[in-house]
Amino acid sequence: MVRIQKQDVADVHRASPRTVEVVVRGAVLAISCVFSYWLTSGILADVYSISRDDDLLGGMWSVVATIFVYRYSHAESVHAALSRMAATSIGFALCLVYLLILPSQVWGMAALIGIAAVVSTKMGRPDDTITTAITVAVVMVVAAINPHDAWRQPILRLVDTALGVAVGVLAARLATSLSRVMQTPSVEGSHEQFRDGVCSGPRENGHQHLHEQIQTHVQTELPEQGGTRR
Repeated sequence: MVRIQKQDVADVHRASPRTVEVVVRGAVLAISCVFSYWLTSGILADVYSISRDDDLLGGMWSVVATIFVYRYSHAESVHAALSRMAATSIGFALCLVYLLILPSQVWGMAALIGIAAVVSTKMGRPDDTITTAITVAVVMVVAAINPHDAWRQPILRLVDTALGVAVGVLAARLATSLSRVMQTPSVEGSHEQFRDGVCSGPRENGHQHLHEQIQTHVQTELPEQGGTRR
């Protein structure tokens, strides 16, 4: 009964760090999004700004990039960052060439999406087609809303994306480090439980067996000694 209670307590201790880990990862993501938004719409806007609306758009774009690359391991986050930057670069390059020549139109957007899908696939990155198409669609719509010097939109959004990706990768690495720290007590608890359940058990059984042997020996010797005295 005591051993079952110890098992239940150990299971609770093992489950608790998992819940805390999820909460910490969520908190790190939220803080990194705030930092990414502030970095783009605040600090970067002080260096170069077209309008307040464009600054807010850049902040949103940076936050989306941060969320996109925030994964549960540093390796996955780096892979997502490379994928995001590759897809974004293709879409921005196509939009830049188009907007330098023609104004933003729905048929132009459709043509660029089709070209982006072909280019991504030919470059051996078919999985980036969706991200590239979304990039083209957003840039072209923003260029239609603000047609004045629309060719600057791809360049500005590329900078926003790079900042958001950098923040997301660093945040994922921080979250991974914190998770390892939180998992350490759980591992030590498991080791203690292993020692209690595996090592202590045989010792207790051994002591009990030795005690039984002593009792048997004493019970056997006492009658013999009594007979000798007679």
